[in-house]
Amino acid sequence: MDEKLLEMGKYNLVFNEILGIDIEEYTIYRSKGLPAHLLNRHHENCLKYIDYIPDIINNPDYIGVNPNENDDSIELIKRYKDNILIGIKLDKSGEYLYVSTMHSIAESKIERRLHSGRIKKFIVDKIENE
Repeated sequence: MDEKLLEMGKYNLVFNEILGIDIEEYTIYRSKGLPAHLLNRHHENCLKYIDYIPDIINNPDYIGVNPNENDDSIELIKRYKDNILIGIKLDKSGEYLYVSTMHSIAESKIERRLHSGRIKKFIVDKIENE
């Protein structure tokens, strides 16, 4: 694996069922260069959330597919003080997933995307064994 990549988590196959897509259970990475990318794209406010990427992957509040992308990419949104969206894409080699973008997203955009069906609320029922 590329030494410029940091492991962030595993793809949750439940996303496929909810979104009607077919992505394999690959490991998700982020580039060591992601902070520089965020600065270049004027997403400085996301730098404080970069260490939260594993939490966003494991516990998103909303999941969706960008209609401008193919089925090899998803969007995950998590509510913190800011609403943070990460885009995850399949690498061209088809061997792993990576965080392609990260930015804040306005509450109004979340509401519009929920209404249009572009994103769905992600709820995991936790059943405890008694």
